[in-house]
Amino acid sequence: MTARERFLAVLNGKPCDDRLPMVEWAPWWDKTYIRWEQEGLPAGMDYVKSLQYFGLDELHVLAAAPNVPPAAAHGAAVITNESEYETIKNEIFSDTIIDTLVDAAKIVKSRHDSGEISIRLWIDGFFWFPRRVFGIEPHLFAFYEEPELMHRMNNDLELFNMHALEAIFSVLKPEFVGIAEDMSYNNGPMLSQDMFNEFIKPHYTKLTAYIRQNNVKTLVDSDGDVAMLIPWLIDAAIDGIYPLERQAGVDINKFTKEFPEFVFLGGYDKMVMDKGEAAIRAEFERLLPAMRSGRFIPSMDHQTPPGVSLENYKIYMRFFKEYAEKAVR
Repeated sequence: MTARERFLAVLNGKPCDDRLPMVEWAPWWDKTYIRWEQEGLPAGMDYVKSLQYFGLDELHVLAAAPNVPPAAAHGAAVITNESEYETIKNEIFSDTIIDTLVDAAKIVKSRHDSGEISIRLWIDGFFWFPRRVFGIEPHLFAFYEEPELMHRMNNDLELFNMHALEAIFSVLKPEFVGIAEDMSYNNGPMLSQDMFNEFIKPHYTKLTAYIRQNNVKTLVDSDGDVAMLIPWLIDAAIDGIYPLERQAGVDINKFTKEFPEFVFLGGYDKMVMDKGEAAIRAEFERLLPAMRSGRFIPSMDHQTPPGVSLENYKIYMRFFKEYAEKAVR
């Protein structure tokens, strides 16, 4: 099977002939990469060559993120009222972003068509985007203090995202659309179900209706404990979730039993990666039932931290291949 055939098979609950997909859903941290070069990783490789060096399948990312101006500090507000939003709105939703997306899709189309790569389309979600604009703390108050502006911003984002979907689908069909959200933390969602249903769900259902017409999956990207969130997503016609952080108490084996038609990506506890061979193997043993369940693509539950040596990552990759093959037998 090609890399793309494997990826599509698992997304659709079908068996792989040889092994499961072996992907990193996100690139390594820059400090991790710098350490590995100091420990013997050939210098100067780009991301694709690095994936090939380790024996990973390429999950290529195409992005259509709104161009939000930088805040004065991480998590700070970009706007404080509707008039300020109006001032930057055209810059945020520039047509140039869509043109760049189409050009990038054309560049990788032949590799995608041949099955060499799978593709994730990254778009901003309806929790993530207002947070980028309002700032982290003001965003949470905005659900109550600026509901009309919140609705307006998310309506604008929905139109922009639909434009991006129409544009990329005219060139190729990615394996899935990844909606950036980070709606949960280690104790669960950062908003109530009522707020989700009012501010987010209507936009999801409009997008997913079009995405499903094109036989593409939709997965939400959310850190933290997502147990409570998953039924809300299913109700909004979302197909899956990632990256399933173990530190937040996520139990992927429980999830695959409770939600057998839902797609899961990630799940491997990054915090065992610096603890040596026995711990790295034990984590794959923990994941093996889920890997055999049909709709789970194992991957790191976030980027590999810089505390992980090159030698330990190579051990991880050796076991990854072993268990990716074992899971289909």
